[in-house]
Amino acid sequence: MNTSGHTTENVMKGIFWATVASAMFGISGTVLQFISQGQAIPTSWFLSARTMGAGVVLLVISLILYGKKTFSVFKSWVEIAWLVAYAFIGLGANLLTFYIAVQTGNAAAATILQYLSPLFIVLGSLVFKHQRPLRSDMIAFVVALVGVFLAITRGNISQLAIPLNSLLWGIGSGITAACYVVLPRSLVRDYDHAPITVLGWGTFLAGIGFNLVHPVWVNTPPITGTLVASMSTVILIGTILPFALLLYSSHFAPSDVISIVDATQPVVTFILSILFLSLKITLAEVIGSILVIVAIYLLQRGRQKVIVTSPFEQEHSLIKH
Repeated sequence: MNTSGHTTENVMKGIFWATVASAMFGISGTVLQFISQGQAIPTSWFLSARTMGAGVVLLVISLILYGKKTFSVFKSWVEIAWLVAYAFIGLGANLLTFYIAVQTGNAAAATILQYLSPLFIVLGSLVFKHQRPLRSDMIAFVVALVGVFLAITRGNISQLAIPLNSLLWGIGSGITAACYVVLPRSLVRDYDHAPITVLGWGTFLAGIGFNLVHPVWVNTPPITGTLVASMSTVILIGTILPFALLLYSSHFAPSDVISIVDATQPVVTFILSILFLSLKITLAEVIGSILVIVAIYLLQRGRQKVIVTSPFEQEHSLIKH
């Protein structure tokens, strides 16, 4: 992926574009809260429309870039099985859990909970692969737990900053985000499919699944300028543009460096939620959120040789927002 050499200038260029991509995810997360709480749009219709729309756009881009190779993912039943699992257990389930977490709580809290997905990936490796935990793992877990406690309770165990159902859905979004990262690895790494192709088919298949529950042409809400602008923002700024920028940035900087600036996303979501969604945040929540970000940084740095990263994996919330 690195065609330009990891000079200081190129690394800084890669970090810049990766930061812009992460900021776009933060923007789209805030817009998602505006849609879910401020617009009278059925959840099932929104998921059907945005997922199918994004899937079609991504597949068109894949066809332009790779032509017939776009369909090579269907050449074996094993690849199809991985793709279906990714589409429904990873991507589709994560879209649903994150949206409901935002709808019942707020985008800032949901983003922080979803940001814990690397911890769930490591936990899964410890439980199912019986890998011995690293010292950095244990430190990261403790720091993350303290951070989540402060962010969710505002430092007071007798109260929650968000409703309990939002907390549970948010934890679910972190778990499904981990599945979102792990499930397509073999398709991208072992079978050498382009990340945008895997993402396109996964999104399209998830869109079909959502449409089986609620077709986009049934009980369609009034198509207003606000709705069109909001949906376009989620699809373009929350999916297409940042994904392209992440791929572009990977030509200039190593993936482990690029993954660090993923912390830009929750920061941007918090700032925009305060400015435009009247989110009231306490010092305990700020400290807690910072601790979660630090924990994920410690985890990623400590396990660089254990968890393989790729352009596809650098942003585990690639399409959710």
